[in-house]
Amino acid sequence: MSATATPAEPVANPTVLAVIPARGGSKGVPAKNLAPVAGVPLVARAVHACLGARTVTHVVVSTDDAAIAAAARTAGAEAVQRPAAIAGDTATSEAAVLHAMDAFEATHGRPADVVLLVQCTSPFLTSAEVAETAGRITSGAADTAFTAAPSHGFLWRETPDGATGVNHDKAHRPRRQDREPEYLETGAVYAMDAAGFRAHGHRFFGRTALVVTDPARVLEIDDPHDLARAKALAPLLDEPVTPGFADVDAVVLDFDGTQTDDRVHLDAEGREFVSAHRGDGLGIAALRRAGLPVLILSTEQNAVVAARARKLKIPVLHGIDRKDRALKEWCEAEGIDPQRVLYAGNDVNDLPCFHLVGWPVAVSSAHDSVRAAARAVTVTPGGAGAIREIAAWLLGPELDTPNSPNP
Repeated sequence: MSATATPAEPVANPTVLAVIPARGGSKGVPAKNLAPVAGVPLVARAVHACLGARTVTHVVVSTDDAAIAAAARTAGAEAVQRPAAIAGDTATSEAAVLHAMDAFEATHGRPADVVLLVQCTSPFLTSAEVAETAGRITSGAADTAFTAAPSHGFLWRETPDGATGVNHDKAHRPRRQDREPEYLETGAVYAMDAAGFRAHGHRFFGRTALVVTDPARVLEIDDPHDLARAKALAPLLDEPVTPGFADVDAVVLDFDGTQTDDRVHLDAEGREFVSAHRGDGLGIAALRRAGLPVLILSTEQNAVVAARARKLKIPVLHGIDRKDRALKEWCEAEGIDPQRVLYAGNDVNDLPCFHLVGWPVAVSSAHDSVRAAARAVTVTPGGAGAIREIAAWLLGPELDTPNSPNP
């Protein structure tokens, strides 16, 4: 494709490479690119957005960090080791993209026709936005493209003579509908003709196209406050998602507040009683028949937890101080990848386990911070059939055992 101001004809069956730069040395938010939003690390959210874009053929994460590389591969991307010379605070995204393009060409034996720069720090980027941005280049409509949001703000600059308007005359305040449209660069995704990008070394050349996005979804994570906002907004902006049978190799369940309604009844001798839901027992039995390991993990030492586990015929670890450590050790003993574990919980002592597994699930009655950290949330409260609902996600509403064994 041409790098001039007149875009060339579309390329047939183009190779579209999405490059996600993800350094390990973030200063504003330590380990930022691994920070979970709705239970999914930021780097994985970016990978998922790219993999879901119909125009993208390959996704590469450029990183200097082994943990980020592992998370990228788990999410379905390739990982490219970024040299230290282009991994410092002063390194440009362009340098990372050019290096990733070279690595891709060396590995795959062919160059990319179109290259995308996709940022982990935009957690609400959608696959449709990635596809549309890439499509402006593959269609021949532009040489470069980027996502932008409508902006109606009046900008000001301080001068020695006082504040002056940047995009307006301060003596004249036109109505919004009377102003020329303006757009804010979101920083989420950029697309470039690959040959033109190599020639120019920057992301804007030739004819540039805007891909207008919803301003409500625009958020760049630069500091801990931005990350907190992203976690709070995720339940409102993310499309609801639930796992299927092929996504999970084991189910681990908290007890109090997850399999019960979190209330405790005491008799005169101080003995404790709780209420469990028969539907949960039905769901757990179906999961067992389907061949999925099921474990109860609880901090409570109460005998009722062990009694319920015996009734359900599943193992239990209770009286546990560090649930995440116990879960990690259990996964290692069972040979199960934690990223393929569904963990259901309801309160803050479940959060360390949420950060360990691939499918953190909150019951609908969970604490707000737990719901915000979950990848999926049940409609049903704890103790009212929430586990039955989770079983239906995996096996279908009839709780049918899959014909093929779990991979």
